[in-house]
Amino acid sequence: MIAWQQIDTVLLDMDGTLLDLNFDNHFWQEFVPLRFAQLHQLSVEQAKQQLAPRFKAMEGQLEWYCLDYWSRELQLNIAGLKLELAGLIAVHPHVTEFLELVRGSGKRLLLVTNAHQDSLNLKMEKTCLHAFFDEIIISHDFGLAKEQQGFWQALQDRHVFEKQRTLLVDDSLAVLRSAQAFGIAHLVSISKPDSQAPKKHITEFAAIEDFRALMPGL
Repeated sequence: MIAWQQIDTVLLDMDGTLLDLNFDNHFWQEFVPLRFAQLHQLSVEQAKQQLAPRFKAMEGQLEWYCLDYWSRELQLNIAGLKLELAGLIAVHPHVTEFLELVRGSGKRLLLVTNAHQDSLNLKMEKTCLHAFFDEIIISHDFGLAKEQQGFWQALQDRHVFEKQRTLLVDDSLAVLRSAQAFGIAHLVSISKPDSQAPKKHITEFAAIEDFRALMPGL
């Protein structure tokens, strides 16, 4: 699927790509509404109705990924709540095997995530995946989410890479579109980011259900 001889740099997303998105989906769709309901003496359904438009308004912006922002907005300790659910954090099947192959191939390996630093720290503590990467880049360091063009320019300025010889694997179509507009040549999407949700039908980009599909040739 990938002509690995044409790739020097591998950029990998974290949530939904390397890690099961079930943790984040359950956290934001069920656990946060539950705690918001308890705080404001609402039913969970009322809490969901109040939160849904507030979440929707921030999609694709850095604030959507910022635990400090939501802690202020919702008057909840979001980082603390994530710790309560940390048992749900899980690595997707065959991820570790894939990372070992990439490391063994000598290619540069970068984790590129919109996740907030507190979320990243919790997930790396649980999974130990940080050991595989040459660099870990969070969009908060640039003040721009990966959905925004400026993020990719800032990334290239700070971590020089050749766009035509770079692979990005991400579960977000909006992020992949942004990377494509910037000129990154090799783009792969994830069709099953959440193990508890149905597989997505993706035609816009090459799509894989798990990383075994990328291993041939490595």
